[in-house]
Amino acid sequence: MKKIFLFCLLFIFMININAEDLGLAKNSESAILIEASTNKILFEKDSHKKMAPASMTKMMTLLITMEELEKGNLKLDEFVTVSKRAQDMGGTQIYIEAGSKVKIEDLIKGVGIASANDAAVALAERIGGTVENFVNIMNQKSKELGCKNTNFKNPHGLDEENHYSSAYDMALIASELIKHEYALKISSTYDEYINISGEKHWLVNTNKLIKFYKGIDGLKTGYTDKAGYCLTATMNRNDMRLISVVMKSDTKDNRSSDTIGMMEYGYSMFGSESIIKKKDYSGNITINNSDKRNYSYHLDKDVNIIVNKNVKDITYKIDTKIYEVKAPLNKNDIVGKLILKYDNKNYEYNLLIDENVNKANVFKIFTNTFRDIVTGNIRK
Repeated sequence: MKKIFLFCLLFIFMININAEDLGLAKNSESAILIEASTNKILFEKDSHKKMAPASMTKMMTLLITMEELEKGNLKLDEFVTVSKRAQDMGGTQIYIEAGSKVKIEDLIKGVGIASANDAAVALAERIGGTVENFVNIMNQKSKELGCKNTNFKNPHGLDEENHYSSAYDMALIASELIKHEYALKISSTYDEYINISGEKHWLVNTNKLIKFYKGIDGLKTGYTDKAGYCLTATMNRNDMRLISVVMKSDTKDNRSSDTIGMMEYGYSMFGSESIIKKKDYSGNITINNSDKRNYSYHLDKDVNIIVNKNVKDITYKIDTKIYEVKAPLNKNDIVGKLILKYDNKNYEYNLLIDENVNKANVFKIFTNTFRDIVTGNIRK
């Protein structure tokens, strides 16, 4: 019995060693690998450590820019007058000149493809009025995303006191950024020409993996003396998108090899299993003060779970929570949540109303209430 007990302890100990010593991200001080739709962590190494993020900072600059485009506050064909502050930025540039006018689209490409610091400042000043106010917007957005180890001091990522983030937080920002198709399109472009002051300017992506490693289609590199070599990458294979982050690698090649190693590990060990297809799900809700009263709703996206390929038994639970909503509502307003309980975590999906909901007039409310009394269909 004693020998069996010791053998079990030894076996458990060996499992723990193998689980921790995966041989991943050996050349990076901090790293993480997540699945994009659930943010499930598949691998991590000191992922919450505060570190200099270098130009991966620009993912937040791009995210805010994408949101402003969607709100209609920016247009791709809008021209921005370049400030002297933007012109005088050091590091990687597209060499925009103070007083010149550059299209928003070209500035975005400058940031997303070539990692241009001057373009990042020009976007920041257009959106925030000043760089300082834009940085406030960046930090507010990072809090909304749940970033607990991030503080931005600039929109470009050059080393500055109290400017830091973590691999985990960078992954959260990347996960939000890739929800914008245009951002992913830009980050997956290897080279392109843009117009600067009437002249063609050739941009080449700083992320060479998008050209030389099949499947990787983003997202953002970074380097400073303090940060070392950094890379946030994303890849879609077998209906599963992964995001990896490596921070403070010692060389460009090691940054790439650590990224590839994590990606291959993720696709070898994990897979995506569909639970509910968005197109197959619908439900009904009663809205008492509306004209029609009964409406249908739908899921905002497919419900998937990320499974370890070595685990055969999968257990999960699905609950729904319908809100007490009142008219008027717009089509696709949130009326509830679908909650997937899996792997000791809750994953929430929005339930969206199918159509506009108009508020009923007084007479309509009266007749609806009277009919409910007669039929016994009074909502409690």
